[in-house]
Amino acid sequence: MATFRIKRYNPEKQPEAYYEDFDLDIPSGATLLDCINLIKWTKDGSLSYRMSCRSAICGSCGMKANGHALLACQRQASSLLDKDGTVTIEPLGNMKPIKDLVVDFKPFWEKIDRIKPYLQPGEEPPPEKERTQSPEQFRLIDDTSTCIMCGNCYSDCNTLEVDGNFLGPAALAKAQRFVSDSRDQNTHERVRELSKPGGIWDCTHCAECVERCPKPARPFYRIKEIMTVALEEGVHNNNGARHALSFTRSVKASGRLNENQLPVESMGYFNIKGLLELVPVGLRMLLKGKIPPIIHKSIDDVKDVKRIFKDLKQ
Repeated sequence: MATFRIKRYNPEKQPEAYYEDFDLDIPSGATLLDCINLIKWTKDGSLSYRMSCRSAICGSCGMKANGHALLACQRQASSLLDKDGTVTIEPLGNMKPIKDLVVDFKPFWEKIDRIKPYLQPGEEPPPEKERTQSPEQFRLIDDTSTCIMCGNCYSDCNTLEVDGNFLGPAALAKAQRFVSDSRDQNTHERVRELSKPGGIWDCTHCAECVERCPKPARPFYRIKEIMTVALEEGVHNNNGARHALSFTRSVKASGRLNENQLPVESMGYFNIKGLLELVPVGLRMLLKGKIPPIIHKSIDDVKDVKRIFKDLKQ
C-alpha cells in the first residue's frame, strides 16, 4: 500500500491549491501514470492531468514527483516512494496551473515560436528535389531532434523561475536544431537574435534541464553549442560573449582568472552605464576584504597552459 499525495487545484470551487492523499496498492510493474489512472478510474474521476501514448513519445504526462519533473509513464511508481511509502505529485513548474496537474503551456509555445522553429534555406528558386544531408551533418542535430516538447526542462529551469523573459532550455535546444542544420542559411541572424537578453547567455549553467530531460536532447549542451557558433560567427557585442572571451584570454595568458579585469571586459570598456553599475559591487567587495590582488600573477606552470591552448587550436 502506497500513498499518492497529489496537489489539487480547481479555481471554480476554491482559490487555493491543496494536497489530497490517495492510498493504492501498486500493481507489479506499474508506472506512475498507471497508478494515477487507477486513482482516477477507481477513486476520484474529477482528477485532471494530461496523458496520451503511455510510451514516452508524446510528452503529455509531464509532472513533478517529489519535487522534480518527469514523464509519469516512464518511471516505475515503486521507485519513487519515500521511506514512508509516499510519493508527492505536483504540476509542472514555471507554468500556471489550470486544474490539478494540468498547466498552461501557452508561454512555453510562445517561446518556441520566438526562435523561428523552421528551416530558412534562402534559396530562390528552391531545388527540384529534396535537400540532402550527410550522416555527419545530421549528427550535429541528431540529439536535439529527439526533443518531445514535454516541458520537463522548462519546469525545473532555475533561470526561468526568476526571469520570465528567458527563452528557456526547450526553445534554445530547438534553436540549436536549426542553427546547426546544414540546410539552413540564416545561422548568423539566428545566433545574433539568440545572443540578446533572455537568450543563450542568460543560462546559469546549472544543468538541471539535462537531469530532467527524458530524451537525449540534453538542452544545456545544445545551448553551449549555440554559444560556440555565436562566438565563431563574431557575435561578440554582448556581456555573455565578452565574458567568455575575457575568461579565455585571462586563463590563456596567465593560467588563472584575472578577477579585476574580467568584470570590466565583460561589461565593455565603452559601456559607461554598465561600468558605473559595477562600482557599488566593487565597494562592497572592498569593505568585505574580497578584492583580488591588484597585481595579477601567472601560475608557475603557465607554459603548460599555453601549450594546451596551442594544441586545442591545432
